Amino acid sequence: MRRRDREINDKSIIEEIFKSNYICRIALSDNNLPYIIPMDYGYHDKKIYLHTAREGKKLDIIKKNNNVCIEISDSIELIKDKIACRFDTKYRSIIATGKIYIVNSIEEKIIGLKAIMYQHTKQWDWEFDPKDINRVMVLRIDIEQISAKKSNL
Repeated sequence: MRRRDREINDKSIIEEIFKSNYICRIALSDNNLPYIIPMDYGYHDKKIYLHTAREGKKLDIIKKNNNVCIEISDSIELIKDKIACRFDTKYRSIIATGKIYIVNSIEEKIIGLKAIMYQHTKQWDWEFDPKDINRVMVLRIDIEQISAKKSNL
């Protein structure tokens, strides 16, 4: 990280950023071309869970290359000034890399879906109709590296 003065090293703050947001952007590589998608997520047991349709471009890419990068940002506030080059942005953000996998076991699919629901509702005890579980694909990101930073405003 170039700006060490903006780095977040406190693991509890990083966990709070993961747990308090709803959308992450996942970046994949399709034959050396970038592909990025904003998605709802659930953070559970230091993993990111996502749900998606059972077919589509992102799944085609993941089957060929399961390297992934995610971005989560929050506390975003534009800081205005009368001089254009003095505008700034207040923020906190996480960039993480890892591997993305298609979840095949019903038990883990349920955990992933519960994690996504918990992210939005802070309630874990959801039940899912087996038809709904079979209708969606659940993805899991195993995080390998994390960098986090904040503005100094």
